[in-house]
Amino acid sequence: MALKNDQLYIYVLQILFACGLAFGSNFETMHKWPTIICRFFVYVILTKSLQGLSYLAYNNFQKGNKLDVLKEIHQCKIYLIIFTASVAYLIYTKERILGEDFVLLFFVILVTRYPEMEQESKTINYGVGMACSYFEGYLAHIIPSDGARFVGFEENINIYEAKQGVVFPVKRLFIVITKSLYCPPDLKQFNKKNKKIPYLEACQSLEDVEKDVAGVKNRTYRNSAYKIYRPGLPPVYLTAECATPLHTLHRVLEKKALYEELSDVDPQEIVSDFCEMLRKVIKKSPDCQDKCELVYYDDPSQNLADVLLAKIKDIEPDFENIITSEAQ
Repeated sequence: MALKNDQLYIYVLQILFACGLAFGSNFETMHKWPTIICRFFVYVILTKSLQGLSYLAYNNFQKGNKLDVLKEIHQCKIYLIIFTASVAYLIYTKERILGEDFVLLFFVILVTRYPEMEQESKTINYGVGMACSYFEGYLAHIIPSDGARFVGFEENINIYEAKQGVVFPVKRLFIVITKSLYCPPDLKQFNKKNKKIPYLEACQSLEDVEKDVAGVKNRTYRNSAYKIYRPGLPPVYLTAECATPLHTLHRVLEKKALYEELSDVDPQEIVSDFCEMLRKVIKKSPDCQDKCELVYYDDPSQNLADVLLAKIKDIEPDFENIITSEAQ
């Protein structure tokens, strides 16, 4: 990612300051500078690598993120080149690669790193920001009742059931999170060609929700209803849609030339942060808890209809009897 102008100016000023310090140093020891510089390169890159490996280990074992070795190597290739060249020079000149001061320097870096971590924890990252925006800008409008024009998401489903003569075994909004971030206009595009397995079909949408928001009069929100067809079994009705912020992210990443500042972001890390934050907010919200369900879908290896059915069964194990009894 290219440096911004202000970052570049500061970087140049730091180089000039370092050159000034070097000019005022003792020139009698200049012959030792290459060795000292190479050794410090090794020290700094080793400490950075240890920190990076710690984060990767945490993400892999605690969050279940997969390690992309080639991607990590590509991102660190400049460090690898500098590290290799420094080690090669120290070996060629028969100097020690690590001195006793390495442990002390490592300890100092760890101590000074702690205040930086506290500062970073106060900074909202991209995924967290998207989750908050999605909740307040969308879910908070279509899930709870406003006590006036909108009766609320659950009651909206009840009205739909009465008009259409159907039953929703789980009255939640299923928010589909696709691994590829691709979000089609119709979820039936995720159906497999094999009609012997469950597949999705769009139904008439729920009643529109109209609100005056941010200067927009009668802004319309709409939730789609879907029917899961199952061979030899009654269909299952639900409301489902993809997470629109991730759809937007997918479009942004497809146009990296236009959005250079985001060209090096890790999409899976953003998705992980988005889902983690959104789950927390939904769980803490009295109006939205137990009314939204995040569904991770590994496309194209999985069948979305099967994934949704599994989630419905997990939430309501007796959903088959609910469907049958209502039908009678």
